[in-house]
Amino acid sequence: MPPPRSLLDSNNQPPPCPAPPSPTRRLWAGVAVALAALTPPLAPARAAPEKCPASAKNLELGAALPVTRAALRERKNVVVVALGSSSTQGHGATSEANTFPRQMDIQLRRRYADVKVGFTVLNRGVGGQDVDEMMERMDRDVLAHKPDLLIWQVGTNAAMRGMPVDVFRARVTAGVRRAKAAGADVVLMTPQYVPAVVSLANEEDYITALEEIARETGAGLFRRWGIMREWVTGERMPYAQFMIPDGLHLNDFGQRCIGKLIAKSIERAMGD
Repeated sequence: MPPPRSLLDSNNQPPPCPAPPSPTRRLWAGVAVALAALTPPLAPARAAPEKCPASAKNLELGAALPVTRAALRERKNVVVVALGSSSTQGHGATSEANTFPRQMDIQLRRRYADVKVGFTVLNRGVGGQDVDEMMERMDRDVLAHKPDLLIWQVGTNAAMRGMPVDVFRARVTAGVRRAKAAGADVVLMTPQYVPAVVSLANEEDYITALEEIARETGAGLFRRWGIMREWVTGERMPYAQFMIPDGLHLNDFGQRCIGKLIAKSIERAMGD
């Protein structure tokens, strides 16, 4: 039976059969197969570490935190209470693991794992509360746990509701003194730099009040406002990268970064 016309050349002749591979070519082909079998598959690329920029100035708490330092030195369990509103509670985060108190906990445990110091970080954030409501529950939610360190996120709701700045200053000062008298270090956290707060007429008056309270009482100050303003104006980070669409609350990235950065600030204050 003649070959199909599709297999004939232009002269109606079958094409010549390809020459068999030479012994040398067969040898190198075998070597290539063997090498491929011995070469381990490439590991999947690791995700780049999450960048949470902050200047050295904004990481300075401005207080030595002597109670916390003593607890670390004595290798005791360090109790940290995070008091605040929805920012602390974690509104905007997709899970509790992404909230700033939990991320702070993770970072501190990792940093001090070699000295076998335990940390208990309690999240006492309640959405929608301002300074008055937090003061009402300070004994139950904070002081009853005998904290070494109180992180107090305060000021956003006071600013948004128009609480008089002098009233705000007096009430936060009283809360700080109350916590310090009970034996706790205190770190105040300024409001977040987001459109809902930036758009207020006098939002920076509350930040100035917190700065003054920290100086007058010896409390630390975590400059969340300054850090996040650097993200927007210095790093050119879009708001959508660190907040949810409501214009107020932080998303997972924003929450994680704040937790990591406040842990770094505490480490710097420890001086080791």
